[in-house]
Amino acid sequence: MRKSYKHRRRPEATIQFKKNQEIRALELRVIDETGKIVGVIPTAEALKMAQERETDLVEVSPKANPPVAKLLDYGKFIYQHEKLMQKQKAKARKVDIKGVRLSMRISDHDLEMKINQAKGFLEKGDKIKIEMNIKGREHQHTGMAMEVINKFIKDLSSAYTLEIESNPMKMAGKITSIISRKEIS
Repeated sequence: MRKSYKHRRRPEATIQFKKNQEIRALELRVIDETGKIVGVIPTAEALKMAQERETDLVEVSPKANPPVAKLLDYGKFIYQHEKLMQKQKAKARKVDIKGVRLSMRISDHDLEMKINQAKGFLEKGDKIKIEMNIKGREHQHTGMAMEVINKFIKDLSSAYTLEIESNPMKMAGKITSIISRKEIS
């Protein structure tokens, strides 16, 4: 019988913070439990200070020069850090690419419906891939097809500030373009 590893959960990568005797730096920039900067002191002195105050010395920024360490309760710190990471993960949203198909002979009403559909996608934060299939003799009139796509983009840009990620281009019987809503900051 085969073993299935498909449903086995992988452990999430968590950031490991060094604490107390695990810290190998010679000097540390120490911050006390109130957030006040104590200064740059030798690690042994910082450990003694942590023992006197009955807290842990936790290295929060190991890449700084000298590394930054805080005097705090390690268990509480890890709990708050994991809670913060969960909030960030919940807020993160995957951007989807939604497709809108147009044709060269699309009526004004149908174009308006497609624009409303695209506005809904942009409202959710998705990108839009505009596609237009070209068949037969339509290949001779790609200029008209480009006009339809440009009209679509122009009508959408009246409602939102758009970012054109790929300009309309013809590839093997199709004209495609990708647009997204520009974030104003």
